[in-house]
Amino acid sequence: MNESDENRRGNGVLVNQDRKGDEDRGGVAAEAAEKVAALLESCKALQDKAATHAARIKYDSQTLSQQATSVVAEIKNVRAFINSAHDHIDPRVAEKLEEDIFRARNMVYEGDAASLLPAKPNGYFLTTLLGPVNVRAPRNDVRLKVKEEYNSYRDRTALVFLAFPCVLLLLKNWCWNGCFPALPVQLYQAWLLFFYTSLALRENILRVNGSDIRPWWVYHHYCAMLMALISLTWGLQGHPSCIRKQQGVRFFLAWALMQGIAMLLQNRYQRQRLYTRIALGKAGRMDVVWGETSGVKGQIWVLYPLLFTLQIFQFSIGALLLRTSILEDEAEWQMVACGLLLLIMAVGNFSNTVATVVAKARIKAKMKQTKHVLQRMSSASRLKKAS
Repeated sequence: MNESDENRRGNGVLVNQDRKGDEDRGGVAAEAAEKVAALLESCKALQDKAATHAARIKYDSQTLSQQATSVVAEIKNVRAFINSAHDHIDPRVAEKLEEDIFRARNMVYEGDAASLLPAKPNGYFLTTLLGPVNVRAPRNDVRLKVKEEYNSYRDRTALVFLAFPCVLLLLKNWCWNGCFPALPVQLYQAWLLFFYTSLALRENILRVNGSDIRPWWVYHHYCAMLMALISLTWGLQGHPSCIRKQQGVRFFLAWALMQGIAMLLQNRYQRQRLYTRIALGKAGRMDVVWGETSGVKGQIWVLYPLLFTLQIFQFSIGALLLRTSILEDEAEWQMVACGLLLLIMAVGNFSNTVATVVAKARIKAKMKQTKHVLQRMSSASRLKKAS
């Protein structure tokens, strides 16, 4: 009897514990449900506020974008009016007005208002590599960082551009008995393919973000990319006279060595000149140094002769490759393709260099003419006061 009572009491204790556990679990579940419900309410409220904020930003952006577009049109109209009435305006006043217009244009294109202007299309190259993504920086400081990174990349790669062919030419005589192995030259061509592709990618992004880059510069890099890709498929060995077959390779490496020196000169001196022009208000902060086709004042006796020599040398290499392909019985198609691309790049570089020289000469002549007019006007005013 005592044993059965003890069993009933034990069973009752277990039942009470089970009920208490169920009540505890029910309370925890209810508390968790309340927290989840409160979290959903908070997220819904946040989403509603964010949607309202986004709609307001979109409306404000559309309004400001229309205003920015109208201001750009007004800048063009005012500039056209001043150009048409240039003969009836005092030269000093006209020069001051041109500076003010340039300053107003920079406020729109170089400031935060630039993100409100209609975006330039990415183009086929960017769309092919990146897809239909927006590569335009939303803030001015981000655009300037993109430009500075591009300048730093040019500085870094200029040293590699100079060192790579130099090492290959030295090893050809010291270790390879006058003939290049295929692998080192193909590694160099692979690096050139990467180099020109990355430059073209960065330049297209800079153009979308408002940089003033000549179209030929980008097209030149497209041609260089194609030539590097073709060169990777060009066999350098398997000829009884590798020295004769690799003559074009030696000339190309020598040209690349000179090109590396020219790049170092341009990156150093033209960058300083560009910063000076930006400080004087004659260039935008997103403008970059033009590549293989330009020089600046103070470098005409150093950089321009080197550039023209490079272009003539480049044309000669292309002509040599085409001539060799005609004379040889078993000429590869890569020789013809690379020769044509070298000729196209040499002619394009030469024409753009000449255009740059002519443009600088016109600007210099215009400045001299304005200076003479101002001198005559000041002399006439002094004579009038004296009389």
